[in-house]
Amino acid sequence: MPHSHSAPTHARRFLAASAAALIALGAITGCSAVVDQSDSAPGSSTPSAPAAGTGITFDLTSKNVDARPHTDPIPEAVRALKESGFTPVQPGKLTVAHLGAGSPPITVFASDDNKTIIGSDPDFASLIAEGLGLEYAPENVSWADWPLGTESGKYDASMINITVTEERKKLFDFATYRQDVVGFEVKADSDLATVAEAKDIAGLTVGVGSGTNQEQILLDWVDQQRKSGLEPTKIVNFDDQAAADLALKSGRIDSYLGPNAGAAYAAAVTGEVKVVGTLNGGYPDDAEIAVTTAKDNGLIEPVQIVIEALIENGQYQQVLDRWGQQDEGVEASEINPPGLKG
Repeated sequence: MPHSHSAPTHARRFLAASAAALIALGAITGCSAVVDQSDSAPGSSTPSAPAAGTGITFDLTSKNVDARPHTDPIPEAVRALKESGFTPVQPGKLTVAHLGAGSPPITVFASDDNKTIIGSDPDFASLIAEGLGLEYAPENVSWADWPLGTESGKYDASMINITVTEERKKLFDFATYRQDVVGFEVKADSDLATVAEAKDIAGLTVGVGSGTNQEQILLDWVDQQRKSGLEPTKIVNFDDQAAADLALKSGRIDSYLGPNAGAAYAAAVTGEVKVVGTLNGGYPDDAEIAVTTAKDNGLIEPVQIVIEALIENGQYQQVLDRWGQQDEGVEASEINPPGLKG
């Protein structure tokens, strides 16, 4: 039976701000950073570098794979997979779609070969494959390609920071494994100190990934601003994280709303930006990130069993700690929980 977990309280939707994010990243030793493009935003790779003020180096080379946690096959999951009738697209392998050209710390190409995909999502995917008794087979895809590729069976599963939505549940099954946390990123010398509600960014120019949950948050905030008689935020859409970074550094935008993990990583490594506010990506509701499979193909239950086992044995936490994503953990994995509407 699928497990469920208690949803965070409303207060937790405004999660740790930049100081906490930096502390979390600063505590990592021997860590690398992952790329992220997703519902949160498209991403760009970042070279290995010491975290600002910590002396800690985040290894983004292909050697990062050697430090990945591993697990033995989980008998209950192996048995459930066999009984499900699911047939992997590649015999003996779990083919998982990732966004190689994402952004740290979720997924990113290794800096020394531009083909090895590293990050928290690949770490989780590798553990899930091993827990199922399969070999992990990552595939680099674009954000636009994962839906059809997953639905058609080209990929067994997709892990691209995908948020559970009611519309997607018509075509896909989900097993949650992270909270969806987004953050407002500004230049390190910005006068903008805190973003917690719509009035805080009234009259400012804010960048966001096109077609993401964050964009919907900003659109809702603009409506609130207009109703309150405030100057509305000017929204600038980006399909490329590098362009968004340049716009922020050049002052063309005042802030960028994207995945908090990537923003916190950039703040820790470069010292050129800071995070001034975070919230759940489904604000004002709660949203979660999930492993995504084709609807009713039998794979999602075995996957959830593995995630639950990883949570219980501590390897789930190892991945979160390795990538500085402690604030995004879940207490349990849930199959097809209530998703975002719209």
